[in-house]
Amino acid sequence: METEDGTLVKKRQTTLLDSGEDFEMLEEVDDGVDDDLPPLEDAGGEEKESQQANSAVKESTEPSQCPPQDEWLDVLVNGQLKKKVLEAGSGPESKPRKGQNVTINLKTTLSDGTIVEDESNMSFTLGDGDVIQALDLTVQLMEMGEKALIEAGAKYAYGAVGSSSAPVVPPDADLILEVQLLSATDAPDLELLSPSEKINLASRKRERGNVHYQRGDYAFAINSYGIALQITEASSKVDISSQEEEELLEVKLKCLNNMAAAQLKLDHYEAAIRSCVSVLAYQPDNVKALFRQGKVLALQGDYADAIKSLKRALKSDPSNKTIHAELSKLVKKHSEQKGAEQAMYKKMLGNPPDVNTLHKPQGKSSWTLSWKWLFGATAVAIGGVALSVVIAARN
Repeated sequence: METEDGTLVKKRQTTLLDSGEDFEMLEEVDDGVDDDLPPLEDAGGEEKESQQANSAVKESTEPSQCPPQDEWLDVLVNGQLKKKVLEAGSGPESKPRKGQNVTINLKTTLSDGTIVEDESNMSFTLGDGDVIQALDLTVQLMEMGEKALIEAGAKYAYGAVGSSSAPVVPPDADLILEVQLLSATDAPDLELLSPSEKINLASRKRERGNVHYQRGDYAFAINSYGIALQITEASSKVDISSQEEEELLEVKLKCLNNMAAAQLKLDHYEAAIRSCVSVLAYQPDNVKALFRQGKVLALQGDYADAIKSLKRALKSDPSNKTIHAELSKLVKKHSEQKGAEQAMYKKMLGNPPDVNTLHKPQGKSSWTLSWKWLFGATAVAIGGVALSVVIAARN
């Protein structure tokens, strides 16, 4: 399902989302598909494309850009997302704003007319990535009560992956959406949400992030994890029990761990390190954070610290084969790195002779020592006799 029952809220704090960023599968430590996901190929460019799409939508909201009824509006000016008004709404001033909670009726069909989804009163937060891009970008162009037909290229629907769960959509499928906008309301204040509402809302945003991650949309995944983090970090005017605090913290740490994985996919190494450090500040022995921290450090060439991090992870989970394999690989790379450094130093400083290879002086024979001793003794004796003769002569 490309929607969430819940919604986003008014007050949001600046969090790791603003820092902008493999789920490397830890098969032995996975505590559920909601936290660790299978490894996917790197996907880049989502952030830039999203910005361009939002810019195009903003331009299309200008009165001069809105075509007459029954004419198609090329929303992104690329032929991949088009909208046509079937029934007029209440006027331009009734259009919903990003961040509001909207309710729509939705009917989705494939190009051959096969209906894959028909849902009434679907609710989501506009602009949060709770639904496919085609809906997020076009509903904000609709007037209250308006019914519209939307032609969406696969890129702005379910992409090359498609959807194996409801609604079931084949890979690379273009869609036709019939949408009617029913309502738009401001999101509730986070501070007034009950702890259970916060936990449920943050969990839904995190799960949505996991959907984006599985599809390779890592920038969108980071956005969803960031929104979930904002919810968990918001202050509250409602009493909260210690158990609820722990549940909220658990959601937060899962978001941070998953965010680090998505940041790794986008090569945002510093941001990924910050996400891991944030987890380790609460749980110093968190295996996933330690593992991913080690991965980032290794990618930055810091094999010594990477090995330390992986050894800590292995201490917490000694039977984990993934960590064992990664650690063995890093130890080998570290050894090769040190060997290369030593070779470089020798080249810079020259090759000093090895004291162990120098020829040691040969030992002196006992005969050589004896003859030198005998010669010395004889000389002393002769000198003594000569001195006695001289003294006797004088007397």
